[in-house]
Amino acid sequence: MARAQSRFVCQACGADFPKWEGQCRSCAAWNTLVETVVTARQRANRPAARGVTGAVEAVALSAPADGPTARLRTGLGELDRVLGGGIVPGSLLLIGGEPGVGKSTLLLQVAGGVALADGGVLYATGEESAGQVRLRAARLGLGSGAAADAVAVLATSEVGAIIEAARARRPALVVVDSIQTMTVDELDGPAGSVGQVRESALRLMELAKGEGIAVVLVGHVTKDGSIAGPRTLEHLVDAVIDLGGERGGVMRLVRASKNRFGSTDELGVFEMGESGLKEVADPGRAVLADHEGAAPGSVVAATLEGSRPLLIEVQALVSPAGYSNPARRASGIDPTRLALLLAVLGRRAGVSLGTHDVYANLAGGVSIAEPGLDLAVALALASSLRDRPIDPRTVAVGEVGLLGELRPVSGLGRRLREAARLGFDRAIVPAGRSGAALAIPGIQLVPAANLGDALAATLGSVRRPEPKPPAPVGVVTVDPGSPVLG
Repeated sequence: MARAQSRFVCQACGADFPKWEGQCRSCAAWNTLVETVVTARQRANRPAARGVTGAVEAVALSAPADGPTARLRTGLGELDRVLGGGIVPGSLLLIGGEPGVGKSTLLLQVAGGVALADGGVLYATGEESAGQVRLRAARLGLGSGAAADAVAVLATSEVGAIIEAARARRPALVVVDSIQTMTVDELDGPAGSVGQVRESALRLMELAKGEGIAVVLVGHVTKDGSIAGPRTLEHLVDAVIDLGGERGGVMRLVRASKNRFGSTDELGVFEMGESGLKEVADPGRAVLADHEGAAPGSVVAATLEGSRPLLIEVQALVSPAGYSNPARRASGIDPTRLALLLAVLGRRAGVSLGTHDVYANLAGGVSIAEPGLDLAVALALASSLRDRPIDPRTVAVGEVGLLGELRPVSGLGRRLREAARLGFDRAIVPAGRSGAALAIPGIQLVPAANLGDALAATLGSVRRPEPKPPAPVGVVTVDPGSPVLG
């Protein structure tokens, strides 16, 4: 095999050049040249023609399938739920999150769980020394025992060394912390560059697919929350796991934005403690804030994350704007959706907030983009504007349309049963067949056809905007003898 060479390939047109240039001479695109390893393979290594022994053959969909693949259990039920039952052998996973949120802690606990259940684990780190990893393992209770003996720590940033160690030890799982610190000898670019990240991920993917070893990559995130590096990185992996939560808080949420072996709607809830991440036994109760009494601007929403119902407290604060341009701030809520609800409240329900500063927040640092949250946000805004609290034992669920109507949401029965379990006795739901047919013991259903009905059921009568009368048409009196008539 010939020696590998480095070329710079345009990501727009595919042209390659021996050196980096700011603009591609082929398609005139700027900043699209990425350093790539090009290996000249001998022709004798390729299959000469179709049908030759060793060539890849197509398989029909009706062919007998292989037996079910046993997944690797991580020892964390919440993470296994998000992954679809565990880690699939031979898969490539990417875990991203803010700095300090607990990515390395989570993966060290996963390494201990897999080592106890399924075999050895190779933990490769390019950010810490082996001694630093052992100190963190001791804090997590993994400093001694069977799990400690089965987890091998490799402090290196060279991908080739990781692949050689993995093929020699044959572990069930390889953890790479992080992909932005890995380098390939054939490339001259620094660690974290687009070419280094992509080539490192490609070689680790070949290790996972060719050897049947599961590989987990840790990815850094940019200031806007996306995973750093080329977009190709997210396309290469089989699953992208997001670990979120406020650094100062204790709640950590795990979601899958991509999962080839399971659903992307599941949610895992953890609590960060001194001994690492612990699973939350009752997530529905954990994210609800405790109040001594009813508070204006606070409404509980019944949401659904995958197969798990989750009750979230929506908090809103409305105050007169001190400047001509009112502030609009949202935390955990889509800002575009908040702007839409403000427009519907003013136009369809008579709750005008055009001259007020508006702040909306989901308690507990949770971020949810679900249409069933609309009604609770609208009620919280109206409650804060009028400084009138809503009964704290009331939950709201429903999607708000542009005409002010309330639309039904999926899984309404599961949401309401979870609300009844947590002690809520009243629910504002969209009027319709889905809401009218339900009968949940212990909870009273209040159907509402539109946003005005929901406001009336929670805050009393609502003054609806009256249509403005048409402007009077001026009548011009003209003298019959005027030359205008002639």
